Amino acid sequence: MRICIVKLTAMGDIIHAMVALEFIKKNNPEIIIDWVVEVAFKGILENNPYIDNILPVNLKSIKKKKTAIFQQIKLVKKYSQNNYDMVIDAQGLIKSAIVSKILSNNIIVGFDKHSIREKIASYFYNQTISIEYHKNTITRNVKVLCEPFNLKITDDDIFQKEPFLYFKESDRLELKKDYNLIVIGSTWESKNYPKEKFIEIVEQLKKDTYIVWGTDDEYEKALSMVDKSQYLEILPKVNLNTLKSVVANAKLLIGNDTGPTHLAWGLNIPSITIFGPTPTNKTYATPINRVIKSKSTIDYYKLDKQDFSIKEVKVDDIVKIAKELLK
Repeated sequence: MRICIVKLTAMGDIIHAMVALEFIKKNNPEIIIDWVVEVAFKGILENNPYIDNILPVNLKSIKKKKTAIFQQIKLVKKYSQNNYDMVIDAQGLIKSAIVSKILSNNIIVGFDKHSIREKIASYFYNQTISIEYHKNTITRNVKVLCEPFNLKITDDDIFQKEPFLYFKESDRLELKKDYNLIVIGSTWESKNYPKEKFIEIVEQLKKDTYIVWGTDDEYEKALSMVDKSQYLEILPKVNLNTLKSVVANAKLLIGNDTGPTHLAWGLNIPSITIFGPTPTNKTYATPINRVIKSKSTIDYYKLDKQDFSIKEVKVDDIVKIAKELLK
């Protein structure tokens, strides 16, 4: 049997879906699993023994150049020549549903109209999965990916997952032997914990700490932070495979609700994810992967980008959890 998973973006969402792979493959060892993903995120999937082929697309190019849509359709049609027995759209967006439909005329699985925000997407599927939109993101991903194979994966199964992000030895970076990480950026400014408070955390923990950054603005922020603490150092700009290796060797990662922070959960590395305007159901809290959130109320269907309540999360509360995890 040959299947194709469609999960295009973003880093955290892809990570949360990848956990299902080990359950699918272990119960169906002969199955061939391909994955369609935006080219910018294919590094997250690379080196994974449960994925047979990574199929990159560049749908984001269409925003800059409308005629790029023809090139992308041609590319997806080329992938469709793999003759998939089943395509699973784990994204639940109109664009991912269209990609799924182009990929195959056989079984196309996705969320039903009551389980997603872009309800039109459900009309592209001939087999649907029902799960409340506000349910844990990881639980939703596991259900839509595993239920087509009659696999009932429990929360306990997920808690006992193997690390599922892989890299090569050549991807390793020479860093200090014993270090923490902080992830200072995210897609919205309101999701960012104040840099001054990150510095306070580092000063209280008194442990060498690398700053993870991704954009020029984040690098400028990191530069303004390193002079404020002897324990801080800026991580070099790295690709996704090297970033996986850096997280895999950290003692603790503390960060905003964003992709690099969620790497720690995928690698079974101790972490603290700080939430403000987004729901904590985007990850699984475990004994080593902890979450802390501001007191703001979340509307799952309409997140408030002007909710800066993350600033109210107390440094001492984060430090207390960090010291517990570092034991």
